[in-house]
Amino acid sequence: TVRVHQRITEGRNERIQIFQGIVISMRGGKTPGATYTVRRTASNGIGVERTFPIYSKSVERVEVLRKAKVRRAQLYYLRDLQGKAARLREKRFLKA
Repeated sequence: TVRVHQRITEGRNERIQIFQGIVISMRGGKTPGATYTVRRTASNGIGVERTFPIYSKSVERVEVLRKAKVRRAQLYYLRDLQGKAARLREKRFLKA
């Protein structure tokens, strides 16, 4: 689970929007066009996915909240799961 802080400009105003969810894919390796996709479930059970460029100036920071043990590189199968079935087994790590 990650929390992405993205700077949004609306006219003259700037604000930080936070998007929190599970990283389901990372594409492009270390190339300039590399992206990662974050998925979260909205309040009414509808899944929302957003794709962020890794080297984006609009992304302020990315906080890693939890790490999980998975056996796949892409977690697209989570799209078909709901509720507790969509949980991943947590991998313990020390927060610095």
